[in-house]
Amino acid sequence: MAFLETLITIFLILAIVLIFARGVVIIQPYEQGLQIRLGRYIGRMNPGFRWIIPVITTAVKLDLRTQVMSVPQQEVITKDNSPTNVDAIVYIRVIDPEKAWFQVADYRMATVALAQTTLRGVIGDMELDEILYNRDVINTKLRDILDRETDQWGVKVERVEIKEVDPIGEVKQAMTEQTAAERNRRAAILRADGEKRAVILRAEGTKQSMILEAEGDRMGRVLKAEGERISRILQAQGEAQSLRIVSVGARSMDRRAITIMSLDALKTMSNGQATKIIFPFEISALIRQGAKFLGGLDDLPEKDEVVSGLDESLLGDVPTPEKVNELLSRIAEVEKNVGNIAPLGEEPAQVHSKPPKE
Repeated sequence: MAFLETLITIFLILAIVLIFARGVVIIQPYEQGLQIRLGRYIGRMNPGFRWIIPVITTAVKLDLRTQVMSVPQQEVITKDNSPTNVDAIVYIRVIDPEKAWFQVADYRMATVALAQTTLRGVIGDMELDEILYNRDVINTKLRDILDRETDQWGVKVERVEIKEVDPIGEVKQAMTEQTAAERNRRAAILRADGEKRAVILRAEGTKQSMILEAEGDRMGRVLKAEGERISRILQAQGEAQSLRIVSVGARSMDRRAITIMSLDALKTMSNGQATKIIFPFEISALIRQGAKFLGGLDDLPEKDEVVSGLDESLLGDVPTPEKVNELLSRIAEVEKNVGNIAPLGEEPAQVHSKPPKE
């Protein structure tokens, strides 16, 4: 009898523990619980440890985090009759647990089915090229439509992304050929533009070369003429200086010395092998002067006769070493400027040289 009572007591305790354990509900921080008792909605259960009356009360947990759902690939006919396989990804989040549970049987399946039909409608109103280049517009349009429709289910569509647009069969081949033709066209245009630029640059280089060559030739002629002018000036000055020295030295010579020099010149001329001798002065005057010198017929002046009418300023001064060095420096500077040709479009530098002082 005591043993039977003990078994009944143990059974009751286990039953109470099991009943209590069945009523324990743990709500995670990212979940929201709904409490339904005997077919009637009681209210929400916040995250944490909760206990409900078992058997007669049911707890429903809904995930409030953002969920990612894939829209299966489907074939869509575009506005320009191009068959295309399109799929997408939808990001949703439950914002109203009561609507998500009581207003729709399965909000995930409903959202995916709605995304499929909406995607087919949006893609069917656009051409293939527009679909390929305007994905952002399609994503925004799909998101707005889905968010408006799923709002009654307590679901927020946060984002929609077109995953892949894959034209099928001959459409893809035609697009490949079109792309290749477009690239060939661009390559031909770039090649022609490059050849055009090359021809222009070659012509411009030839022009520049001819202009520089002409400038160099002109500068060479100018410098050559300047050098010849300076050479003639120096030669003339040297001759003038030589004549001056002769004239100054001849002042101290009397007629006898001049006669002796003339006879020496005549002797030198007669030493040659020529049969004809041309005298550059009047021979009779020379003979008469020699006769006077030998015979003493005329009285010679005791003092030197001074040549009258000689303007020494016309012959210039005897150059000093400083003037000669200055002249050599000026000539070296002119020779240095031979290689300095003015750039294209500018006038060449003029070569100025000061004539030597007389």
